[in-house]
Amino acid sequence: MKLLGIAGSLRAGSYNRALLRAAGELAPGWMEIEEWDIGVLPLFDADLEADGDPEPVAAFKRAVGEADALLIATPEYNRGLPGVLKNAVDWASRPALGSPLAGKLVGVMGASTGMSGTAHAQEQLRQALAFPRAHVLAEPRVLVPLAYDRFDEHGRLDDLHARDAVRALLDALALEGTPEDVAERALVAG
Repeated sequence: MKLLGIAGSLRAGSYNRALLRAAGELAPGWMEIEEWDIGVLPLFDADLEADGDPEPVAAFKRAVGEADALLIATPEYNRGLPGVLKNAVDWASRPALGSPLAGKLVGVMGASTGMSGTAHAQEQLRQALAFPRAHVLAEPRVLVPLAYDRFDEHGRLDDLHARDAVRALLDALALEGTPEDVAERALVAG
């Protein structure tokens, strides 16, 4: 199973990039997580789109389309979704009736230094993914609060509860990601 990992933070030392790395460590051998850097995407602009997708956008859409599922790790900025991640969703949601997100299985997780563990950002991300008809898992919710206490000095997730939550999310993606389920979601998304 091929997952496309997306971190909603551009910072090299981001807790959410570290959370994606932890998912890679915890994934079973038959599951591959390829991280995609959304920092290369230009700001969404309908004039740019009208001239044809810029190459980074076209490459991103291809990667989304070719993945069996997406695994998105989002931080929370000002109780909301980071602009860079919303920008990536906006590009991938186009064209409205031909989005590579239609029927795409998505797992959401997030780490933050605050107490909510990205609950607000995750809710906004789920709302943004609803319009292009992505299939976002409702459970398990992976919320990693007080991230500075959950990762070691090398950026490794060392909190056992958080590791178990990430593992449960990967298991849920694998369960929902059978070829039959993927085909059924594609038909429903139309």
